[in-house]
Amino acid sequence: MQNLKRILLIISLITFFNCSKKKEDYTQYLNGYWEIKHVTLNNGTEKSYKINETVDYIQILNDSVGVRKKMKPKFDGTYSTTNFQEKFTFNLSENGLELNYKTPYYSWKETIQSISKSEMTVVNDNKDVYLYKRYQPIKLD
Repeated sequence: MQNLKRILLIISLITFFNCSKKKEDYTQYLNGYWEIKHVTLNNGTEKSYKINETVDYIQILNDSVGVRKKMKPKFDGTYSTTNFQEKFTFNLSENGLELNYKTPYYSWKETIQSISKSEMTVVNDNKDVYLYKRYQPIKLD
């Protein structure tokens, strides 16, 4: 019985340390330009995006606040945008990094389930899954 308790404790500790993520594991790659690559709606419908007219610019401002802007890339490497930006707060949950948006008209949550230098998976309140890729500007010679 004592050996079984030790084995269960060891398994629990290994699982905890392997599964626990820190906020920095998500936020270290978040800043920058992202474009939607693929969406799977909660009803199973899938849509791939070959070309995006706009990209999302995301910037972490401090330990719990960030902003998101829609940007329209131009062929000369610059971007056009409005001054409108959505502020969000973020916190770590068991599902990933939660981004909580609130405007005078609406509030919603998105959860970043995974992120790397080049890709990000986001789930919204409707359980739609968005696969983003890091935006690479079009370079014309």
